[in-house]
Amino acid sequence: MDSTPVNWEALDALVIDFAKSEKLIEDSFSSSPPPPPSSSMSSSSYQSRLIIWRIRRSLEAGDIDTAMDLLRSHAPFILDDHRLLFRLHKQKFIELLRKGTVEDRDSAIACLRTALAPCALDAYPEAYVEFKHVLLAFIYDKDDQTSPVADEWSERKRFDIAGLMSSVLRAHLHAYDPVFSMTLRYLISIHKVYCFRQGIVSPISDLTQRLLLEERDPPATPHESLYEAPPFDEVDIQALAHAVELTRQGAIDSLRFSKGDLFLAFQNELCTMSLDVSMLDELVCEYCVYRGIVDSSLASTSASDMQTVSEPKVNQPEPGCCSSRNCSLEVDSGSNKHSDGETSINNTHMDASPENNADVSSRQGVDVELRYACEPTRNHEDCSTSGLHQPENPRVLQRHRTHGTGERSKRKRWRGRHDDQDLIYGVPFDLCSKQELSTTTLFSSTYISNEQEGPGRPSMLDISSREDKYDIVLWMKELASKGMAAEVVEEVNAMDPNFFVQNPMLLFQLKQVEFLKLVSSGDNSSALRVACSHLGPLAARDPALLKPLKETLLALLQPNEDALGKGLPLHAFSTSLQVAIGRRLGIEEPRLMKIMKATLFTHNEWFKLQMCKDRFESHLKIDSLKEVNTPLLAAAAMSNSNADSSALGSSQVTISSSTKISEDGNSPTQASSRDVVCDENAILKVMEFLALPRADAIHLLAQYNGNAEMVIQQIFA
Repeated sequence: MDSTPVNWEALDALVIDFAKSEKLIEDSFSSSPPPPPSSSMSSSSYQSRLIIWRIRRSLEAGDIDTAMDLLRSHAPFILDDHRLLFRLHKQKFIELLRKGTVEDRDSAIACLRTALAPCALDAYPEAYVEFKHVLLAFIYDKDDQTSPVADEWSERKRFDIAGLMSSVLRAHLHAYDPVFSMTLRYLISIHKVYCFRQGIVSPISDLTQRLLLEERDPPATPHESLYEAPPFDEVDIQALAHAVELTRQGAIDSLRFSKGDLFLAFQNELCTMSLDVSMLDELVCEYCVYRGIVDSSLASTSASDMQTVSEPKVNQPEPGCCSSRNCSLEVDSGSNKHSDGETSINNTHMDASPENNADVSSRQGVDVELRYACEPTRNHEDCSTSGLHQPENPRVLQRHRTHGTGERSKRKRWRGRHDDQDLIYGVPFDLCSKQELSTTTLFSSTYISNEQEGPGRPSMLDISSREDKYDIVLWMKELASKGMAAEVVEEVNAMDPNFFVQNPMLLFQLKQVEFLKLVSSGDNSSALRVACSHLGPLAARDPALLKPLKETLLALLQPNEDALGKGLPLHAFSTSLQVAIGRRLGIEEPRLMKIMKATLFTHNEWFKLQMCKDRFESHLKIDSLKEVNTPLLAAAAMSNSNADSSALGSSQVTISSSTKISEDGNSPTQASSRDVVCDENAILKVMEFLALPRADAIHLLAQYNGNAEMVIQQIFA
């Protein structure tokens, strides 16, 4: 499966917004201790999400009284809705019976008399029937799977009511997840549907299956007064139904609940999809470290600092195990401390400078932070996968350290999901789940084994410190993003003279940057020397580069100061360079990058099949993620790829090609000898009557000259 260019600056902004909204990051070097959680909740949305989380956990645990107390304090309107109140009382009745004591059985009878029965009279038409049915729980045991009330006894009911309350509270409190979280849900769901419909095996299925769970919260049902709402536009109904995989009636109910607001209904439904939060945090942290948003040393040492201070229990893995799951630390995050430039490891204080630590690292044979996460038993067994340490390149390290000192101070510290829930609400929390994001988890995927690299590693791999590797990669990225191509070539050649031999495309693009920079400054003679010495020979060896070379030379005809800015997407190119240099240093591309490339590609392909524009892509910032201006560099990097076809369709008319190319490359099937203009109303009519996806409706219409009535008659004939 191909990938699509991504606007990494836009993704950075979405990820940073997500991390800030969830309080996952904080300033890296702060003179004052972090504020207590109660004062750090500046966002009302964040606080509301914590409240919903607490109510949800109480309901899932069967603690209905605690949940109702929280509802009285924070969302009393829920208890004013007798439909929801009846369900809470019914679940409380079951939970009291489940305990099995005589006292709890008496409490269950009292609940029936004082709460459940009165509420059943005016909750909703079927409530009294449900009330009489649940009385059978007195007779049938909870372990009897054949009883007529086996469903009432099921603990699944807890999760259903918890999900329902979460959906209602989320909408009423406007406690929606950050945009990035919703965007991921949407893109992955489309990716899964596209791969299924096309019979394609997803290259990221191992990630998407774990990240986006199959479970969904029940949708919030509209109040009875909203059932008389005016009819909704069929365009909105079909758009919502197919965007979040609802039935037509489900889409209508969702629109009723949102009082006809399509985007609010879409947001409500999207947030019912379940994400694995711990995995999402892991992916975001990995991405933030890679992009220089979070300091790699601070992300990796935070767990070390907390363990040294609080000395919590540690899971004991098998000897030599470097599994991210087994090396997770159980920590008391309330004891988190950090001092600038210093990390406490095994009660040994070490200076963060790689020069001062060289003798310690050589004795232990392992990077300190990486070894610490893999060595809970405090032995000195080497867990690294980078092989023996080689002498470091002093020239390169001296330059990047001078640069990195100032840049690192601008980065954030990864805070993670601290105990806000515990400290605010006093909820027992699984300690092991707090520090899912151990150092090994963050960086285990970033190191390539010595066997993969083979013997005779180039000097670029002589750098042993993980922080040095990350700083070098980020330094090269920054130079490239500023258009300092000559400096990048010089520094990379100093580290590894063979790098550009193996990556000629990157060298061509760097020389494009250098050429356009010289043209913009008016130095045409130097620009021509660059073209003759580098661009020409590179294009001669790769004919695919001839076209971008010609387009680059056109800048000589129309010189202007903006030639570099308009002609080259420096941020996109700098990211490509970062990925290539990172891999050379043993740092793999973060998994979040792979997810975004694959899902944005399938998003494009899916809406080509639908022959319309995605109505929700602007709402979720998907359009900004695709805004990559690549007139010249893309021509070089994508010279062997087909250009994206123009967007098809409009809000009223869709043009359907009469010829459809089969996916397996066989000969096309032709519906007619000309293109068919399909009226939007005809498309919607076929979709509604036949319950078909948009693309299938359009192809059917193409076979019958756009006549919806004829299509329906033929299907039912």
